[in-house]
Amino acid sequence: MMPSAGHSTSPAPAPSLASPPLPSPSIQIAGYDQPFQGAILTASRWWVIMGALSTVALLLALVCLQLGTQYVGLGQMARVFTSALFGLAGDNETAVTTSVILLQVRLPRVFLGFLVGVCLASVGVALQALLRNPLADPYVLGVSSGAALGVSLAVLFGIGTTVLALSALPICGFLGGLLALLVVYRMAATYERLPIHSVLLAGVILNAIFSALIMFIASIMEPNRSFGMMAWLMGSLTAPAYPALAALSVYLLVGLVLLFKQVRVLNILALGEEPARSLGIDTERTKRFIFLVSALLTGAVVSVSGMIGFIGMIIPHAVRLVVGADHRLLLPASALVGGMFLMVADTIARTSFVPSEVPVGIITALAGGPFFVYLLVWRKDRLA
Repeated sequence: MMPSAGHSTSPAPAPSLASPPLPSPSIQIAGYDQPFQGAILTASRWWVIMGALSTVALLLALVCLQLGTQYVGLGQMARVFTSALFGLAGDNETAVTTSVILLQVRLPRVFLGFLVGVCLASVGVALQALLRNPLADPYVLGVSSGAALGVSLAVLFGIGTTVLALSALPICGFLGGLLALLVVYRMAATYERLPIHSVLLAGVILNAIFSALIMFIASIMEPNRSFGMMAWLMGSLTAPAYPALAALSVYLLVGLVLLFKQVRVLNILALGEEPARSLGIDTERTKRFIFLVSALLTGAVVSVSGMIGFIGMIIPHAVRLVVGADHRLLLPASALVGGMFLMVADTIARTSFVPSEVPVGIITALAGGPFFVYLLVWRKDRLA
């Protein structure tokens, strides 16, 4: 058992998760006046929850691979994957068509949706802990629009049409997202501190400015390119080529590893800056590092998926209410749920109005918008 907050007790043996005891759920976290339940984390609880979520994610991925303009049964899917693994050719035209649909269209798209959802939810968890506010996410703080502006400028100058796009567009998105965070930081910082409400207000203002610049760039492009950019800005998970998917995975893996190594620090920061400083945390340096990693992940994601909003807000908030506020569980659980959510949202977007396809950003906005209103209106007394 972990020691309760505010009591001086001898430390119990550390759980097998290799993290020191953390404050109990009786501490107020993320601006709520009710304590979170279930924050006492054990190794068995962690493995049970993560195992269940991983199993559900795998099952949902199989369902998403089945659905589309052409339904693919589990038997057909097994034959296609077996043939691909052992290098066997299809025995008829239908098998070849099914193989192309699964391996070249649906599989990379479902995997991309999962990766994007994982990253957006993870960044949302980190920013909410850092700012101690459940309204914080890359979309609200202007990070997504900054990354989109970076990618838009790259496309305007022709980078998106060259072979360098496999690695250059995520870099441009990273630089744009980092610029957005730096501007928000400088706008909000006073007396070497980072007030929460100032950060949120600065993010909203910057989001409006960057969105206007993106619209200007789209307006001066030729009509075909402008239409493609507008569709991309609304959120699009078109199936990428495997080399592009591999390059993106490298970016995201680096960022996720850096972010997941901060779970203990996020637990302490969620209690407030003064308690964190008293425990020896360099809060300003930690903020800058998390901002940098957030820009890395958001920029890479936006470069391939456009601006998909609200996942970084609603997923961490909902998962926190269920599993508790311990980031050793909250961060990986939110990542898995975010990946599942975007996989399902993209499947709905591409199958609901066949042969037309709805941008997935519209689906996430329709799900996240009412939740945002719920937070503002019905839980406004609990927001930090």
